[in-house]
Amino acid sequence: MIMDRLARAFDDRLRLSPLTRRALAKVFPDHWSFMLGEIALYSFVALILTGVYLTLFFDPSSADRVYHGSYEPLDGSTTSAAYASTVRLSWDVRAGLLIRQTHHWAALIFVAAILVHLIRIFFTGAFRKPRELNWLVGITMLTLALANGFTGYSMPDDLLSGLGLRIIVSVVESIPLVGSWLVALGLGGEFPSEEMIPRMFVTHVLLVPAVLVALVSVHLAMIVRQKHSQFPAPGRTEHNVVGSRLYPSYTLRSLALFLWILAVLFGLGGLVQINPVWLYGPFAPAQSTSPAQPDWYVAWGDGALRLFPPWEIHIGGHLVPAPFFPGVVLGGVTFLALYAWPFLERWCTGDRSPHQLLDRPRDHPVRMGVGVTALTFFGVLVVAAGDDILARLLRVPVYDLLNLLRVLVLVLPLLAGALAFLLARALRRGDAARLGELTRADLRAARRPAGGADTRAEQDEPEVPAPDRAGERIELWSEGDVWRWRYRDEAASVAILSNRVVLTEQEAAESARLAYPGVDHVTVPGPPPSPPPGRVRTMVRRWGNAALGASLLLAAIRQRRSRRRDDGGDGPRPR
Repeated sequence: MIMDRLARAFDDRLRLSPLTRRALAKVFPDHWSFMLGEIALYSFVALILTGVYLTLFFDPSSADRVYHGSYEPLDGSTTSAAYASTVRLSWDVRAGLLIRQTHHWAALIFVAAILVHLIRIFFTGAFRKPRELNWLVGITMLTLALANGFTGYSMPDDLLSGLGLRIIVSVVESIPLVGSWLVALGLGGEFPSEEMIPRMFVTHVLLVPAVLVALVSVHLAMIVRQKHSQFPAPGRTEHNVVGSRLYPSYTLRSLALFLWILAVLFGLGGLVQINPVWLYGPFAPAQSTSPAQPDWYVAWGDGALRLFPPWEIHIGGHLVPAPFFPGVVLGGVTFLALYAWPFLERWCTGDRSPHQLLDRPRDHPVRMGVGVTALTFFGVLVVAAGDDILARLLRVPVYDLLNLLRVLVLVLPLLAGALAFLLARALRRGDAARLGELTRADLRAARRPAGGADTRAEQDEPEVPAPDRAGERIELWSEGDVWRWRYRDEAASVAILSNRVVLTEQEAAESARLAYPGVDHVTVPGPPPSPPPGRVRTMVRRWGNAALGASLLLAAIRQRRSRRRDDGGDGPRPR
């Protein structure tokens, strides 16, 4: 009763009920891949909750401290305050080790969920108009997540994280002219400085999380405004969303997913050891540890540094050290390409239409090939980050393995990308519903240039008229300012005309592809106009239209009367 009165009081003053009803009625698609973004969101929530607890006990200082605690090998040792508080948090604070390891696992899953979510968006074309801004926001969140993960990894001031921080400092210093200045600006002096841990702490717990919260809010607001994209299926068009309403069905599923994520994260934090800093020891500039591998999301940078040859060049009298190319150039080109991809694909394909329906990966073989090439390239770099461990497990010299990986990083991505391109073309042109159903004939046909709509989609060339081509096909033609299509199978003497009229050729092709997937599309001049009807047919058609209009009017009147009876009369309803 009290809560009801409070709700009414707030609603009388703020008028929130219309907005609430509209928000709760929002429809979400039921496909499982749309949960990837929610996994990232809930992992971020877990990061905030566990991070608040950790800040109560962590001492972000480089000052000397004498550790006294339950971990006997370090008892009485002089370390930095950051390292001593991290060991004390792990051994002497109740639930400290559980929360610290859960925080670390949440960071790993947070970055992984963002990355897999972006991969899904890339291969399904969800970044196209009108969602280019959402793609840019997602790439920015990925960049900030990588940076925040690395600062959190480096703050404990243990030997392993200190070695990784030293590598990053060397990469930044390799930038000609401004590298040393950027390091001094970021760390407050030469590495290692007294200010680096406090500055990383402020960046990790205040600056980057605040920006991430703002970007997540903007991301969700744009989703609400633009509505969700969805995969093609019967009943789904460019103008609707088919799925479950936000309340109650989708809310219950999302809440269950949140609880599952918390359960998994705390299960990993309590059962799976990660980053045992007490075993690594405190950071000392003159020491290093081997084998030393960073977290997986920055391992590609470490692998690039290991594989790139020690080439140094001089430009304008300035030395460009070897770490500049694999560390700065590769990372810069990668993220620049990610930011520019929606606009680059739009420029190459000429597709400027808004899209609410997603693509199957097979529908765009070029995009498929480029994506698989990039993923394979960075996958080899991640493997190269553990070349010393692999050499020990395989019992081969590490330099032999290094030379092999140098060859693989150049050859394997090209082979994987070409294979993905051919398989996508074969699936697009053939009758196979999945990869295991492909035949040799499909693969041979995929290596030949295609005609019709396949040529336009894969090679960005316009369709050419092909009215005399025999066999099963979809025919597209224009009628003035509109486009129509029909399905034709000359062997079976079947011709089915679509009753949907669209404004562009692309919309007609997408409508036909949804109804008849895998059938080639060709542009034809169009069927000849039908002869004018006779006088009898004209009279029958007019009488039929008049009868149909009268029946619709009577049905509307009956429906209006029944609604009035349900409301209790014809007068205004009492408030």
